[in-house]
Amino acid sequence: MNIYRFIYNITMFRSRRFIIKNYGAEFWKKFKAESRIVFKKVLLELPDIGKSIFSFNYAYAPSYIAWYKSMRNLGLSAKEADSLMWKMNECMILTVPKIFLRSAGRIYLESFRKKAASHIEHQKNGNLHENDWLIEYRNLNKNSFEIDIKRCGFITLAKKYGAEGMLPGICAVDYIVAHYMGNGFSRTKTLGDGDDCCNCRYEIKGKCPLQVPAEMK
Repeated sequence: MNIYRFIYNITMFRSRRFIIKNYGAEFWKKFKAESRIVFKKVLLELPDIGKSIFSFNYAYAPSYIAWYKSMRNLGLSAKEADSLMWKMNECMILTVPKIFLRSAGRIYLESFRKKAASHIEHQKNGNLHENDWLIEYRNLNKNSFEIDIKRCGFITLAKKYGAEGMLPGICAVDYIVAHYMGNGFSRTKTLGDGDDCCNCRYEIKGKCPLQVPAEMK
């Protein structure tokens, strides 16, 4: 099983109980069937962006598009779909015991920071796929760094599949990840809101409040 299918399957498995409890068994049945069709279509058409520091993020794209479009087709509003996708991401993250998430958070950000310079070098040489992310990187101190995202692979694919409405929901995932992994994270601008970049500030050791959507059931 490749990473794309793993993300889809484990998240659906972990979210099943919540969705049935809050939206009903019939909704779950239709959602499962429709999202799988969309997922397979997107996955079949999805180009490989190669070895990138954003490859793991990119692997979520077929699932996000499939879930969002299926939720909307089944009658959920954009905000309701965002909230449910938020919960599904939380269910996915909490597959890992919290004690291990803290260690994983530090390891992940340290690795991401080290690879950022290489990613920018590929940018300068024009070696990035058109679906890959374009960034600016600034090291602040041993614990903190900033990344401005100038181009986002999620936005590129969302526009292709008419799923731009999913962007607020998936942008919120950064806060879920940082909260449970024990990292600091903040942002005042996002491309999804029409800003010139996503100005992300990370702290390897820090705190990030869990921002639960108001529409969450």
